[in-house]
Amino acid sequence: MDFKKAITRFIRTFAISLLVTIGVTFLWNLVFHGAAKVDWETSFRFAILLGIILPIASSRKGPE
Repeated sequence: MDFKKAITRFIRTFAISLLVTIGVTFLWNLVFHGAAKVDWETSFRFAILLGIILPIASSRKGPE
């Protein structure tokens, strides 16, 4: 996998996982804690990990 494609996959995966995690933590806090807030630390940590792991795993699976 070339570098440009790897960076593009990282950014795409990071953005999608960040948005999903923001939504999940917002709804979790709203429903169970009664506060409309987002856990930014968890959201960024999860997005960075998935942004690194998922593109590597998909590139090791085989050619597209």
